[in-house]
Amino acid sequence: MAWDVTVPDTYAELHIDQTAREACSAANKAAANKTVKYDVLSASHIFLPVAVETAGTWNQSAIELIQEIGRRITAVTEDTRETVFLF
Repeated sequence: MAWDVTVPDTYAELHIDQTAREACSAANKAAANKTVKYDVLSASHIFLPVAVETAGTWNQSAIELIQEIGRRITAVTEDTRETVFLF
């Protein structure tokens, strides 16, 4: 598995028009760009783009990754709060 974390600025001039209209748009755009950039990895790795905007919005694959890590930790520790702690 490979991942690449990107933190786009929600309020940057480049993103503000779109982020004012649609939550998570900067994170989704950054994640899409990373997916294209690392497309060649998909043949040999599971690639998950992780994008978290400066305002705190996460793209969907980032949420899914943290939830999966939380599930696995919970399976070992039996503490159902593990995913909450990760967020």
